[in-house]
Amino acid sequence: MGNPDLLNWKISNFLTNKNLDFNRQEILKVLPDKFIDDAYNTISSWPSYKPTPLITLDKLSKNINIKNIFYKDESKRFGLKSFKALGGAYAVEYISKGKKNITISTATAGNHGRSVAWGSQRLNLKCKIFISEFVSEYRANEMKKLGADVIRVKGNYEASLKECLEQSKKNSWHIVQDVAWENYELVPKLTMAGYSVMVKEITSQTDQYITHVFLQAGVGGMAAGTIAGIAKYFKKIPKIIIVEPETADCVLRSVENGALKKIEIKKESIMGGMSCGEVSLIPWKIIKNSVNMCLSISDDNIAKTVAMLANFNFSDEKIIGGECSAPGIISLIASCNNKDIKEELELDKNSNVLLMGCEGNADENLYNQLLSQGMEQI
Repeated sequence: MGNPDLLNWKISNFLTNKNLDFNRQEILKVLPDKFIDDAYNTISSWPSYKPTPLITLDKLSKNINIKNIFYKDESKRFGLKSFKALGGAYAVEYISKGKKNITISTATAGNHGRSVAWGSQRLNLKCKIFISEFVSEYRANEMKKLGADVIRVKGNYEASLKECLEQSKKNSWHIVQDVAWENYELVPKLTMAGYSVMVKEITSQTDQYITHVFLQAGVGGMAAGTIAGIAKYFKKIPKIIIVEPETADCVLRSVENGALKKIEIKKESIMGGMSCGEVSLIPWKIIKNSVNMCLSISDDNIAKTVAMLANFNFSDEKIIGGECSAPGIISLIASCNNKDIKEELELDKNSNVLLMGCEGNADENLYNQLLSQGMEQI
């Protein structure tokens, strides 16, 4: 490995999925073709639509002796700087068809709400967004700029969701939530179908067969939407690896348990959008049998990775990647440092690895803070 500092990067915990059985038909039963097709046809018809770049991290691939490392740069998505732009806005359009004078509502840690606000603004719909006390003022203001009424709730994300559900029921608002619960499955499916657009784009951005995909997981929506996209669009099925914060490894614990397992988060991760204690119902149906391995990482190298992306350390392009874009890169480097993981995943000079750069500087204040912190470390 060329850069000696990268040799110290470590995986906190890893687990091989004993229940691995990637079944295209089963996955596309959970998230049917018709949703995936409609999501792509709808989103690609929006005036401001264009595929986000697939960047080759050629400097990093040389460094860790991997054939190709592809980075899907979602910082360029609809000016909203996150993959979430694909989900919430599409769900808003789908459920509001033919309905006028309705109010859309959601609870969010930031990026999903921004997408819902943007989707509502596009269609001239009223929008109510509930956020916890931990959501930054910067993120709240970005949603207000899109015409949303932002309501801050005391407590964590769960508290903001509870308040959103109560108020929405009382006022007959239409909830566009990216988390599923009993009898609330359509909107989370639509949101995930939106995320599958990333995979459709990738199929025409490279002619290399992807051998490994590292997917960040919070409640599992992006991971499951991407896996459904892989089931539909990829000819060959790659090895799929989930990465989570070590303090919020609910997918790893659920896979280990063979059933959904809620965990208590004792310390919030800097990877805010991934700091989740429970996997969502619909994503779990897809994730449980289709991932090869689950990994968790600490916050230690987040700032450094944000800085290295911006500082041309990984590629010839300057990349603006936020705190939730860093984990894919960190977990790939750390996996290559771990002999057991590297051998089990067959990560070698023939591998074509896909990483999801799922957000840019969606929270500019936090991004700038991480960037300057990271620049001091590299």
